[in-house]
Amino acid sequence: MVEIRGNRRTAVLPWTVTGFVLSLFPIVYLHVASAGELSPVAHTVSDYIFVDHGAGLLALTSLTLAAASIGLLVALVRAGLPRRGPVAVLLGLWSAGLAVATVFPTDPTGAPTSFSGAVHRYAGAVMFASLPLAGWLIHRTFLPSPTVRRFSVAAGITSVAFMLSHVSVVYPGDGAVLLGLFERVLFAVLYGLLFALASAVLRREEAS
Repeated sequence: MVEIRGNRRTAVLPWTVTGFVLSLFPIVYLHVASAGELSPVAHTVSDYIFVDHGAGLLALTSLTLAAASIGLLVALVRAGLPRRGPVAVLLGLWSAGLAVATVFPTDPTGAPTSFSGAVHRYAGAVMFASLPLAGWLIHRTFLPSPTVRRFSVAAGITSVAFMLSHVSVVYPGDGAVLLGLFERVLFAVLYGLLFALASAVLRREEAS
């Protein structure tokens, strides 16, 4: 019976990791297909909604990533993480932020901020703050892992850098707009953190 329960706890992890991997395909395709149309340095990932088939493919990436993140939360809870602790709230905010940012798309570059664009920005701020903090708390209180710690710290630093890079958009001047570059680096680190968390849960289950 104990062995069966252990199998049930880990069964969600393969689907979670598969979801993380599958969520990469649409956005990678958009980067390749839209090369020369949008700048990966100046334009954010959200701007891909303005290219052919971009809205659907970007939604596929965001919603798949959100669903896989919920799967990660389920795996963590089955491994012993408190259901109602701050980590569960933060991971829920990360997933909800992805979904809300999908439902409320961004505004075109240079256009006045609409209600949808404002909601999109706030949702992005919430999700980019939530996941690094969740990773740090998981490392400190539940799954001590140097890899999770490193990715959490890197994600937190990169998230702050991405937020600060908005200054070049809000107050345009002669400096380069690096908004898209910082966001892509941030997403790469966040993906690394998600994979590191899944790996840490698996190692915990294998050791139990």
